[in-house]
Amino acid sequence: MELQYLKGIGEKRARLFHKLGLFTVRDIISFYPRTYEDRTEMLTIRELRPGEAACFRAKVATPVTHARIRQGMELYKTKVFDDTGELRLTFFNAPYVKNALIWGEEYIFYGKADDHRAMINPIFEREAGNATGRILPVYRATAGLSQGSLRSAAKQAIGKDETREILPDALRRRYGLCHAPFALENIHFPQNAELLTVARKRLVFEELLLLQLALAASRGRRAESPVFQTPDMRPFFAALPFEPTAAQRSAITDIQNDCAAGSCSRLIQGDVGCGKTAVAAAAAYTAFQNGYQTALMAPTEILAEQHARSLSALFAPLGLTVGLVTGRRKKELAGIANGDVHLAVGTHALLSESVTFHKLGLVITDEQHRFGVEQRKRLAEKAIRDDAHADTQPNKIVMSATPIPRTLAQILYGDLDVTLMRGMPPGRTPVKTYVVTEEIRPRIEEFVKKTVAGGGQVYIVCPVIEEGETGAASADAYAEKAANETYKDCCVGLLHGKTKNREVVMRAFADGETDILVATTVIEVGVDVPNATLMVVENAERFGLSQLHQLRGRVGRGARESHCVLYMQSETARDRLAVMKRESDGFVIAEEDLRLRGPGDFFGSRQHGLPEFKIADLSEDMSALHDSREAAEAIRREDPALSRPEHAALRAAVGELLNRMEGS
Repeated sequence: MELQYLKGIGEKRARLFHKLGLFTVRDIISFYPRTYEDRTEMLTIRELRPGEAACFRAKVATPVTHARIRQGMELYKTKVFDDTGELRLTFFNAPYVKNALIWGEEYIFYGKADDHRAMINPIFEREAGNATGRILPVYRATAGLSQGSLRSAAKQAIGKDETREILPDALRRRYGLCHAPFALENIHFPQNAELLTVARKRLVFEELLLLQLALAASRGRRAESPVFQTPDMRPFFAALPFEPTAAQRSAITDIQNDCAAGSCSRLIQGDVGCGKTAVAAAAAYTAFQNGYQTALMAPTEILAEQHARSLSALFAPLGLTVGLVTGRRKKELAGIANGDVHLAVGTHALLSESVTFHKLGLVITDEQHRFGVEQRKRLAEKAIRDDAHADTQPNKIVMSATPIPRTLAQILYGDLDVTLMRGMPPGRTPVKTYVVTEEIRPRIEEFVKKTVAGGGQVYIVCPVIEEGETGAASADAYAEKAANETYKDCCVGLLHGKTKNREVVMRAFADGETDILVATTVIEVGVDVPNATLMVVENAERFGLSQLHQLRGRVGRGARESHCVLYMQSETARDRLAVMKRESDGFVIAEEDLRLRGPGDFFGSRQHGLPEFKIADLSEDMSALHDSREAAEAIRREDPALSRPEHAALRAAVGELLNRMEGS
């Protein structure tokens, strides 16, 4: 049923609901409140806390007075009292108040008192009703649509919809979950806080269970990919300038096994410097030996250029040709189209219509969280499309240097199989890490100068771009002082999100033209600069451990000893930052970061592909995630196709979600 047919909505107002993605009764039912106003606790006037909304019962002490202070602005004032005190009330442009608040009568009020025993525009009723004395939902709103309208629509929708119970009774009993109709009634209009908790538990579990079942089903219905026979890899390994690690060989085997089965859709996840590029090269060599081309997409021009240089040198003796495609360079387009270029390395420029492939069989995405799903899909669609291959997709590999705890890998990476690469290649010297306070800044500044004098380069990372936030080092101010005072004998560069020529600045540092690069976290994923041997992080307590580990990974990429200095402004951060001194394994650090801060802070604003949940919040629902995963695994074991009668409604719900996820 469409929302416009609900009482009080109509066609015109329905368009406001459409802005929130709400079109049907079912949509409004699953449009859960973002928070609640608890109007059940009744305080006295003396107990009211400034700035905090609360309910209180009081009598009107004086008749309502009226004053016009200017055109279009009228004030209505009165006083109310109880046994504990008195409060002044002011209403703006509310003529109804004059007759609604009667001198000597008692009302229940709801609002925020200020420091001066006054309150502006409180809600009031004679007795506890729709506006007071209960827990009220607060929804995400849009201009022109009030909370009252949203509440009315939700109340009507719940009354009209016959909610399906999709969870089998045995499953609900096992995990202590209420029925769906009860959960929906109490998530929108909870009778009390306890029942709100009961309702939320059920709906969070259901949302996470459906997601995990849908992801499992998605893995089971992948499109076929070109079958690659595993070639003789001895020439490839002989061309490498190092002996592959056990982790690299294992990752290569995983990929080749997938490709031999005609279904490679794999994430290669490992620390900065663990050797993922060599694994990607092995995959490209496998595609080449099977007569297919490979596309490798990187997030920046400088990183794409680096990949193209290193892979060209590796593949030159093996007969595999590498082409580079960026916004500035597209001269290999003809070779890509006719098959003379076997590996096309580039930025998002690979997605442009001018880039066509002769026989694309493998797509590799570096730093996968920097690209949207739609971008990766567009690159995959450049694979050959004739009658014989109409339903095929290229084999897909995505690489990430952001270690994610195993707990979240399934949700974050959807239908991808995950390979974790632990450890580092031989010769990588661990970065020495120091947690320091302001007192030893002069010593650190001398160390920076000594590093530059010795031929090294330095990163200095600040948490904000511009001055304004108290206690936070800004990149702009730091760079100006560094260039003109602290390090005036060094060449200082500045790089942040507002820098216009970021590629130029980064290239100057990579080429050794800049001694010190002052930056924000835009360098978290960047190019190899083997000559960079010192990382200094200001206000380190403002960063998550995983983010600090990523920043630290920008140094220690050459043979020289490298150091990371973490400035700590608060002693309360010492124990947390001490993890950085103890640990060099990104996965161990990620687990500790997740434990200390929860997923919400762990992922920060970038979110790293976290799905948009309607009600689940991984910062507080980890136990529900574990329970729902356990339930999903048990269901898949016992009834993989969800074909049993008790799973019919669940199968339909999983199918709906899967179709939404895949855009069909």
